[in-house]
Amino acid sequence: MPVEVTWWGHATCTIEDSGVRVLTDPLFVRRIAHLRRRRGELPGPAAAVADVVLISHLHSDHLHLPSLARIAPGGRLIVPLGAVRAVPGLRLLRRMRGLRITEVVPGDEVRVGAVLIRAVPALHDGRRLPVGPHRSPALGYVVQGAARTYFAGDTGLFDDMAEEVGPVDVALLPVGGWGPYLGHSHLDAGRAAEALARLSPRSAVPVHYGTYWPIGMDGIRPHEFHSPGDEFVRQAALLAPGVAVHRLEHGEHVRPEAGG
Repeated sequence: MPVEVTWWGHATCTIEDSGVRVLTDPLFVRRIAHLRRRRGELPGPAAAVADVVLISHLHSDHLHLPSLARIAPGGRLIVPLGAVRAVPGLRLLRRMRGLRITEVVPGDEVRVGAVLIRAVPALHDGRRLPVGPHRSPALGYVVQGAARTYFAGDTGLFDDMAEEVGPVDVALLPVGGWGPYLGHSHLDAGRAAEALARLSPRSAVPVHYGTYWPIGMDGIRPHEFHSPGDEFVRQAALLAPGVAVHRLEHGEHVRPEAGG
């Protein structure tokens, strides 16, 4: 399976397939609001090199304007419908950096070189919080080239997840968060393992954990910061034993094989 996945931390990944470099939800800072990066070095300039950037939803740890400003002038962004209206900084980036922005809803497809990118639903609050009334759907994406790679963004379990996502070879699934408590619109390690059983990919990579944590909360449920990756590996072995799970360190990459 000629696809390579690099995990930079949080929900930020690079998917390389068929000569196309896809970057997800770039977040390249040591601190954002009340969150501080507690593990993994900041990604270097190479992490911002991409043919296309996928934004799953408008929360500031997924649509982070200073990180998007590191994308080369003329870069291409795929964002949820309504993002440009809800986030004025996107209009500024489009004007000042020449970024090409495409808004999508579930079911839309965008071709970038030899890969086809399809937007799929996610169960998550897609608004730009804490300000602004504008609603925008939270999305996942399937990147299809030589392989089919599912980037879930932020999502909870939903009944027709497998049908909406479709067959995939690799699943990049969130298994934690940036704080000690997760609601139903997130996946923890157990719910992510259940999603894995429903999706039945050949390989999986846990993401969205063990990177950022609220300042001053180091001693509050620290296992929720440190353990989700290992717990996902354990739960996946029980619920989806046929899936090869690759728990990456920050900045590490893997080339999942066709047989898992």
